[in-house]
Amino acid sequence: MAKKDFYDILGVERGAGADAIKKAYRKLAMEHHPDRNPDDKEAERKFKEASGAYEVLKDDDKRAAYDRFGHAAFEQSGAGPGAGGSGFSSGFASGFADIFDEMFGDFAQGGPRRGSGAAARGADLRYNMEISLEDAFSGKKATIRVPTAVQCGSCNGSGAAGGAGPVTCPTCQGQGRIRSQSGFFTVERTCPSCQGAGQVIRDPCKACSGSGRVQKEKTLSVSMPAGVEDGTRIRLANEGEAGLRGAPPGDLYIFISVAPHRFFQRDGANIHCRVPLPMTTAALGGSIEVPTVGGGRARITIPAGTQTGHQFRLKAKGMTILRSKASGDMFVQAVVETPVNLTEKEKSLLREFDESAKPERHSPESHGFFTKVREVWEDLRE
Repeated sequence: MAKKDFYDILGVERGAGADAIKKAYRKLAMEHHPDRNPDDKEAERKFKEASGAYEVLKDDDKRAAYDRFGHAAFEQSGAGPGAGGSGFSSGFASGFADIFDEMFGDFAQGGPRRGSGAAARGADLRYNMEISLEDAFSGKKATIRVPTAVQCGSCNGSGAAGGAGPVTCPTCQGQGRIRSQSGFFTVERTCPSCQGAGQVIRDPCKACSGSGRVQKEKTLSVSMPAGVEDGTRIRLANEGEAGLRGAPPGDLYIFISVAPHRFFQRDGANIHCRVPLPMTTAALGGSIEVPTVGGGRARITIPAGTQTGHQFRLKAKGMTILRSKASGDMFVQAVVETPVNLTEKEKSLLREFDESAKPERHSPESHGFFTKVREVWEDLRE
């Protein structure tokens, strides 16, 4: 009976690249693997067929020999794909390990180690907490409620009824893994009876079904230091999910977000605040009181002729600096407000001022700007 072409077995063109060949093999191996198709001789045959084809085509030298001589390139030594000879079959067994690790990594690496005898550590948890800028300034103690898995009180986390300890798994003899023969190679996988732990519970606890933990909402107290910033992560060790059957718990990570403030904008340790000024105050001068992030007040003297954009710096009135006695500064930006909803009398007074005002003295900035604009226009006319 003529042997099938290796390229046809994998369903790829003869000029296919290594990635395409690897992808095609992985698809077929996953589909026909003996573990997925127990007692299916046809699936086992196709799996061996695909494995043999891949062993040749993934190796540049073997592929070149196959492209030139076909199956005859491997028949002379009696060690072709699937043959009993030692030369090629040993190479195939080692070559299959790399693709097997990629396909079944959860068997080879992700599960508990062989003979570990221990269940997996509990999962880490994340809790998102939003706080106000004032709380970030002064620090805060908060109580949070976290739904999680906690140690079962009925069995004290052992998973066994009455607190009895686990026994050695009879399937794997405590190794956590079992081996099975698939044709001419051996497959090792996680023990299905103990899930790799090497131990089993004979009489599972009814409260936790043998897992050693139950779902419950846990109440915790969290202390946030003064000066905490947006995006800060706080770790609470051993406050995550309880591990299986008495294994160590995970950690709880609290991620802090600081809510936007209606007055202040934070820039590191500094605070910025835009304050509207009446035109008369900006023109004549005066004083104003502004709030501070610490809840107090600060008085600012406004010099006559203050313009929009002018900043007043208040030292040490900004944010608390984390783990420091120092504080940032507060910057108050003036925004001169143009009067609105004027009465006829008020409009008349402004017109009278406008007629008597000298632009070069009262409005030097606008006067200088428009003087330069007129010069540009005159240059364009020439």
